[in-house]
Amino acid sequence: MDTLNWSLRHCLKPGDIGYLTWLHGIVYAREYQYDITFEAYVAGGISNFIESFKPARDRIWLAEVHRRIIGSIAIVGRSRSDAQLRWFFVHPDYRGKGVGKALLNEALRFSQQRKYKTIYLWTTSELDAAKHLYIDVGFRKTRERRHMMWGKRVKEERYDIRL
Repeated sequence: MDTLNWSLRHCLKPGDIGYLTWLHGIVYAREYQYDITFEAYVAGGISNFIESFKPARDRIWLAEVHRRIIGSIAIVGRSRSDAQLRWFFVHPDYRGKGVGKALLNEALRFSQQRKYKTIYLWTTSELDAAKHLYIDVGFRKTRERRHMMWGKRVKEERYDIRL
């Protein structure tokens, strides 16, 4: 990671939300053939996050190289004891370099400091590398459902971890 020379921040700047949404849309379309409704889903969720943001319960982290966003992760407080992990993303050019693991560890550390008891996330069955990271830190699959979304048939999977 040190040779990659990347940094992590959690203060958003103008343009971050649009760029993060764009990255998700472009990469997921290319890698998983998700249509434009996926990008709209990301945009809506991030918009809601920003509008209801409470620093005591919520945080988003952005990984950067030369001030260019290469990764993200967020914790969204859902109750006093439960939070949702969202927008976990590493640009394809930076995968396998420890960025994802560092982002995930930062999100878990924040969650422990905020005394959340359970963190959950939804992902799809196609995201194997992310699922391996989740399982490695203690998440367990608790639910799955299949349906049409984002222009294709998708199997969503929920993972939970007790802190």
